[in-house]
Amino acid sequence: MKLYTKTGDDGSTGLHGGGRIEKDSPRMDAIGAVDELNSHVGMAMSVCEHDELTSLMQSIQNRLFDLGADLAGDTGRITSDHVAESESQIDNTCEPLEPMKYFILPGGSELASRLHVARTVCRRAERACIALSRTDDVNGHVLVYLNRLSDLLFAVARRANQLAGIADIPWKP
Repeated sequence: MKLYTKTGDDGSTGLHGGGRIEKDSPRMDAIGAVDELNSHVGMAMSVCEHDELTSLMQSIQNRLFDLGADLAGDTGRITSDHVAESESQIDNTCEPLEPMKYFILPGGSELASRLHVARTVCRRAERACIALSRTDDVNGHVLVYLNRLSDLLFAVARRANQLAGIADIPWKP
């Protein structure tokens, strides 16, 4: 099977389960933002030396594929169970961390910095999905999951710095 199909040469793309839409549609903006997020998580994994965090990021990547499929028409792939799973992952990741006493600037180790970039891309993906939901059907669990995921990526970035022996960087207004 060839990688190229030529079916998208007219500016449209196929959706899961059939049908075609324009590549610049709000739905494709949302799907593209989720795909970009998944790539940033993969970039973070490429510099990760901690099995605990690598396993967590692999889990996130798999869930993001489910989320993309949900947006592409295989609705119901993201459920309240996935939201609960992400909340548990946040709690487990935060357990060894010092409680936050101030706003934290993004940065620190290379891994943490990449995770902070992924967090901001996650927020953009969330905004794209919210915008889509104003004009088209979107599984509500997708929106909640992306909101939790940005928190999880923040927590994982803090944990990455902790494992690297780098303190949180406080915001100094």
